[in-house]
Amino acid sequence: MKLMETMCEKGHEKVLFVNNEKAGLKAIIAVHNTVRGPAIGGCRLYPYASEEDALFDVLRLSRGMSHKNAAAGLDFGGGKGVIIADPSQKTEAMFEAFGEAVNALGGCYITAEDVNTDCNDAIIMTRKTKYVCGLPAVSGDPSPFTALGVWQGIKATAKVAFGSDSLKGLKIAVQGVGKVGYDLCRHLHSEGAELYIANRKNMAILDKAVEEFGAKIVPADKILSQECDILAPCAMGAIVNPDTIPNFNCKAIAGAANNVILDLASGQALKDRGIYYAPDFIINAGGVINAAGEAAGNYNEEEVLKKVYNIYNTVERILTESKETGRPEGVIAEEFAENCIYGR
Repeated sequence: MKLMETMCEKGHEKVLFVNNEKAGLKAIIAVHNTVRGPAIGGCRLYPYASEEDALFDVLRLSRGMSHKNAAAGLDFGGGKGVIIADPSQKTEAMFEAFGEAVNALGGCYITAEDVNTDCNDAIIMTRKTKYVCGLPAVSGDPSPFTALGVWQGIKATAKVAFGSDSLKGLKIAVQGVGKVGYDLCRHLHSEGAELYIANRKNMAILDKAVEEFGAKIVPADKILSQECDILAPCAMGAIVNPDTIPNFNCKAIAGAANNVILDLASGQALKDRGIYYAPDFIINAGGVINAAGEAAGNYNEEEVLKKVYNIYNTVERILTESKETGRPEGVIAEEFAENCIYGR
C-alpha cells in the first residue's frame, strides 16, 4: 500500500520489480508519465544499500525524466531503470535479462546507458529488445552532449549571477570527474575558467585534468565547501541538503548530477542563502536530447545540437524569473515542465 500511495503521489503509471536469480538480476523499472510519448530514460547500475533506497532513487529519477524531456521539448515521457548491483558484478546475462524486462513493457519504456552502464551494455540489451537507444552505430555515447548542455547552462548561470556569460577567470569547482565531468572541464578550460576538481574514485583522471587543464585537486570531502564562483556537481544527487547548505562557499550551483536538491525545503533554504541554482533536469538534458533524436528515428545531429544549445536560453529564463520574483528556481522549473506536459 505504501508503494501505491507513493506512485499516486508522484503520478507514476507503472513500477516493475525484476528478480531473475539465474541471470543475477535485481532491478526496478519505473514509468512515470507517457502523456507526451513513450517514457525514455537510462538504466543505472548501483550498489544500493537496500531495495528501499533503489526504489526511492528510481521513483525520483523517473519523475525527473518526465520533467527533463518535457522541458527540452521532446515528444517522450519519463522513465528510469535501476539495477541493484556492484559494477564489478556486471555480466552479459544480467543485461540480457534487463532487456527482457524492458521488452515485457511493450514499448512504453525505452532504455539507454546511465551511471555505471555503457554502450556495450546497451548493445547486449538489444539481443532481447528493440527498445534501446544510445547505440554506437547511431547516436552513440550521450556524455559529450550532456557536457555540452551543462557548459551552456553554466554560461547562462554566469550571465544572470555575474552579469556576463564569460567564464574567463571564474573559479568553478567540479565534483565528480567522470565521462561527463571531464568533458565539461575541457569546455570550461577552453573559456579560461579556473578549475577545482574532486573524485572519490579514479584518481588517475584527476591527474590527467591537472596536466591538461591546469586544474587543482581538492579532497572529495572538501569540494562542496570549496570557495568558488560556481559549484558544478557531476556525481550523485541530493548534495543540497540541510547538512551541506550552511557550508556552501559559492554564488551558484550548476552541474550534471540528477536530483541535486534533496527536497523543497532545501531548495528554499538555498534560495534564502542567495545562491543561484540551475535546475538539474534542465541543465543536464543534453544526453537524453541526443538519445531521443535516435529513438524518434532519422537521427539528425544538427537538430539535436540546436536543442542542446537551447538549454542556455531555458536556464537563463528560469534564473531570471527567480531573481525577479524571489521564488526558488526548482519550483519555477517544475511548473514550466508540468505546463509542457499537461498544457496548463
